[in-house]
Amino acid sequence: QVHLVESGGGLVQPGGSLRLACAVSGPIFRDYPMGWFRQAPGKQRELVASISSVGSGGNTNYADSVKGRFIISRDNAKNAVYLQMNSLKAEDTAVYYCNLEPTFGRWSWGQGTQVTVSA
Repeated sequence: QVHLVESGGGLVQPGGSLRLACAVSGPIFRDYPMGWFRQAPGKQRELVASISSVGSGGNTNYADSVKGRFIISRDNAKNAVYLQMNSLKAEDTAVYYCNLEPTFGRWSWGQGTQVTVSA
C-alpha cells in the first residue's frame, strides 16, 4: 500500500515562493518516475512537472505554464519529491498533489496541499 503525503502549501503573495514536499511510503521509490499535479477550482487536474527515476537519469519536464518558475527534485534517500515554486502567480492557485508520472500508472491520491496566491 502506497501512501502519499503532500505538505508545504499556504498563502503567498504574487511573486513569492513556496516549496512543496511529498513523502512516499511503500515502494522502492527510486525506481518510479514522479509527478506534481494541480487542480484549480472548476478545472481538471493537470500535470505540472515530472521527474524520471534514478535509473533513467532523473530527467525533468514541465508544463509550459510553469517552465522557468518551478523546479521538481527528488531525494531518494528520504523517499521524497519536492516542487520549488518561484515567481508565483494568481493562476497557480490550486490544490497540489504528487503521484506517479501518468504514463507509468497511478497510486491512490493523497490529500494534497493548498496553494493560494493572492495579494
